[in-house]
Amino acid sequence: MNHLVIMLKEPRPGRVKTRLGRDIGMVPAAWWFRHQSTALIRRLAPDRRWRTWLAVSPDAEGLQSRVWPAGPARLAQGGGDLGQRMARQFRALPPGPALIIGADIPDITPARIADAFRALGAAQAVIGPAPDGGYWCIGLKHPRAAPATLLRGVRWSTAHARADTEASLAGLRIAHTATLRDVDTSADLR
Repeated sequence: MNHLVIMLKEPRPGRVKTRLGRDIGMVPAAWWFRHQSTALIRRLAPDRRWRTWLAVSPDAEGLQSRVWPAGPARLAQGGGDLGQRMARQFRALPPGPALIIGADIPDITPARIADAFRALGAAQAVIGPAPDGGYWCIGLKHPRAAPATLLRGVRWSTAHARADTEASLAGLRIAHTATLRDVDTSADLR
C-alpha cells in the first residue's frame, strides 16, 4: 500500500506562512493556508491508490483539531527541525512506499502524486523539485530502511534544501518528478 503524508500546522496567524504574512498580513496568510490545505486534502484523500495521512503540529492541538477534513488518519509531527519531523513520519508508517508533501503547493493533483509513486518503481527515492532550490515532495520506496543520515544537515528554507536533502539520501537511486512552486511570498501567489 502506498502512503501519502501531508505535513500541516494549525493555521494560526503568526504560526503558518510567516514569510507570506510579512507581505499580506498574518491573518490573510493563515486564511490562505487553511483554505489551500483543506482543498488539497479534499482533492487527494479520496484517491484509493494511496492512504492519506495528516502529519499535524502542534501535536495535541493538531490531533484534536476540527479545522481539517475528517477521514485521513493523523500523526503527530513531534519535535525537532523539519527534517527530524519528516524522518519520523517515514519511520512511523506501515510498510510500503511513502511520499511526504507540503500543503502549500496549489498545483498538486492526484496525477502528480501518482507520477511520484510511479517514479519509485525504478528508484529508491523520489524528489519533486521546486524552482527555489527546495522541493514539494520527497518519497521513499522502503521508508523503514532509510539511511540514518536521512534529512540531516539540511539547510531548510534556502536554495540548498534540495541538494542537502539529496546528499542525506546516502547513495540511494533518486528519481525526479515535476517541478512545482510552493507559496512563500505574495509574488508566489501570482
